[in-house]
Amino acid sequence: MKKILIVEDEQLIAELERDYLEVSGYQADIATDGEQGLRLGMSGEYDLIILDLMIPVINGYVVCKQIRETHNIPILMVTAKKEDVDVIRGLGLGADDYITKPFKPGELVARVKAHLTRYERLVGGKENKEVIRIRGLLIDFDSRRVFIHDREISLTIKEFDLLYFLATNPNRVYSKEHLFERIWGVDSMGDAQTVTVHVRRLREKIEDASVNSEYIETVWGVGYRFRL
Repeated sequence: MKKILIVEDEQLIAELERDYLEVSGYQADIATDGEQGLRLGMSGEYDLIILDLMIPVINGYVVCKQIRETHNIPILMVTAKKEDVDVIRGLGLGADDYITKPFKPGELVARVKAHLTRYERLVGGKENKEVIRIRGLLIDFDSRRVFIHDREISLTIKEFDLLYFLATNPNRVYSKEHLFERIWGVDSMGDAQTVTVHVRRLREKIEDASVNSEYIETVWGVGYRFRL
């Protein structure tokens, strides 16, 4: 049984989320503040974390950042704010997706199921895939490791999935909407924004401004493509 950690200080909301998840066949625990959420999230006992950003003691941004430094499990960010800057900040710290309050519990369960399914498929698959080498970049799907000029870099689950998809389909232009559907697989008001943030983080990690090392090109008004 998959274990879900709910980090939420509003007790009624947390209990409602837990009830819906348990009815759907998941085991769910609740942490009511950031300190408890960080401790439980770092334990390695959970398959996915639902993380509210506005929680006491330690806010959700810090919790997300610290968990993401050592764990690659899906993190679904919950926010009552709709401002782009808050969403971008949360995604930039490693959250895989976000949902804005108020939301329907059924929608939350659908997001959880989608992310768990994709995570399990991507890290548990036995299909052998060749190592991709493009200029100074090396991508090993089986080990889910990425090297740039022989130096290993750390990517989140979605960063790796996005990079691998683009690299295995070079010179083709994909819209942000297509990439979101392909990598995240769920509808969201912030789909294009989610892709934009992840592309920016990928560029920061794999591209060297001092040399001609652009891998992901922006095709203005259309989307992105991976350049050989």
